Order: sequence, then structure tokens, then C-alpha cells
Amino acid sequence: MLQLQNRLYEFTKIHDEFISDWNHAMSSGDTSSLDRMTEDYYVAFFNSGNEKPTIFTKQEALSGMEQSVRQLIGAKKRFENRVIRLRNTESAVVFYELLIVKDEDVLARLFTIENWRLINEKWMIIRETEEPIS
Repeated sequence: MLQLQNRLYEFTKIHDEFISDWNHAMSSGDTSSLDRMTEDYYVAFFNSGNEKPTIFTKQEALSGMEQSVRQLIGAKKRFENRVIRLRNTESAVVFYELLIVKDEDVLARLFTIENWRLINEKWMIIRETEEPIS
């Protein structure tokens, strides 16, 4: 039990750094520190009204992320209501509401689930699910 609590503390610090890296990217346009994805990473994006998600590979996700960060320079990403749960000492799931805010206007609200795994002593995102919140 103590090992799991220590791993949760360690992972929470890593995820806090990830959020900090997002804030840096949104102000600078530099997304290089955000590539914490495994090679087989994918994101499933559920659009409003569609039953099946659109699936993006790691390369598609990185390209889309770079484009959106460039278009939204100066906006902020807020990670609200974050909940972190460990499945075991090498697997974590993070749930949160992601808000993209620019000039006090909420541009997007997404419910996000990230699945992370400890690989070679480094926490990596293996998959992500996103769905707009109306």
C-alpha cells in the first residue's frame, strides 16, 4: 500500500509538470516538451452527435497539437476537477475537464481521460479519450 501511495505522489508531480508544460506551450508555441506519448499512442475524439469516435495516431495528434497551439497563442488550458487513479504501480488514469480560455472566453470544454504507463522508468501516455461538453 505504501508503494502505491508513493507512486501516486510521484505520478501526480509528473502530471503537474505536464500541465505546466502545456501552459508554457500555450504562451510560447513550443510543444516539444509535450511529446510524452508512446509510439502506439492514439486519441479517440467523440464529436457531438457522432456515435463513433474519430481516432488520431500519435503523428496526427502531434501535428494537430502544434497547429492548435500556434492558432491559440496566449490562450490558457485549464485542467479542472482532475482525478488521478492508479490501476497498479505502473498504470495511471487521469480524468479532468479541460477548458481552453482566451480573453476570458471559454473556447472549448472537453471531458478528457488519459491513460498513462510507466515504461523504462518514464511515465508515458498510451491513449486518450476526449469528448466535448456542451
